[in-house]
Amino acid sequence: MAKWSLRGSLRSLFTGARPIDDESWESLEDSLILGDFGADAAESIVTNVREATARLAIADERELRNVLRDELAERLAGNDPTLRLTRSPDPETGRLLPAVVLLVGVNGVGKTTTIGKLARFITRAGKRVVVGAADTFRAAAVEQVATWAQRAGADIVRPQQQGQDPASVAYQSVQHAIATDADVVIIDTAGRLQTKAGLMDELTKIRRVVEKLAPINEVLLVLDATTGQNGLSQAQAFVDHAGVTGIVLSKLDGSAKGGFVVGVQQTTGIPVKLIGFGEGIDDVAAFNANTFAAELVG
Repeated sequence: MAKWSLRGSLRSLFTGARPIDDESWESLEDSLILGDFGADAAESIVTNVREATARLAIADERELRNVLRDELAERLAGNDPTLRLTRSPDPETGRLLPAVVLLVGVNGVGKTTTIGKLARFITRAGKRVVVGAADTFRAAAVEQVATWAQRAGADIVRPQQQGQDPASVAYQSVQHAIATDADVVIIDTAGRLQTKAGLMDELTKIRRVVEKLAPINEVLLVLDATTGQNGLSQAQAFVDHAGVTGIVLSKLDGSAKGGFVVGVQQTTGIPVKLIGFGEGIDDVAAFNANTFAAELVG
């Protein structure tokens, strides 16, 4: 499995024992903004770090690195990153229902590969997974998600006919998961964003038909980590209206600026739950605030 890394880290910011002065704070704020933290988050972080260094009587930049790492870790740990995949009992029969996960996101963010990686992440834990190919508007999308599902060792439910209603595919996927006593069903959704109204109507319909069979545990929004703040603005319709419960960051490789993670959590209040990196099916990890802050700061 590849090791993920961040080009936009702050590792080179504090390299010596130079005394802290006004230039230090300016350099820190500039680096945070360039690292895609966003202006508001950068200003708030600098304010908190300045207060902490004064309280702890820290005088040189080497020690400042530790204060910054702790500040970022605390911010990132403010939201629970736990994936909620616990099966719930059917109120009528008592039979355990599968946990249901919807994957949403605009086209091009790596949603299909994320589905495969998530399915693999869950099957590695010994759970049975069903993937529903409910992005029926592109035939290629169905074939791509089927390939990734099969590589992950998951069952795949395809549309029974071209252009089938996405909600009916989602319904059939949950039906199949119940019939085969699967632990988790992951449902792909269309990534187009022509109009917020059309997109949300479709997602609302999917949710409505799925919830006739089982509750929805997670709605995971896939964001491309390399697009930074632009990616967040593109996905704002999902954040505002789709009932998103967690974020999956894809393409978190050497070209990504890690400050985006802090900015997106502060802007949306939604936790990052998984990070995807590399091209292999195992290149995914649960999000950990301390690990991420250490990677950012060094």
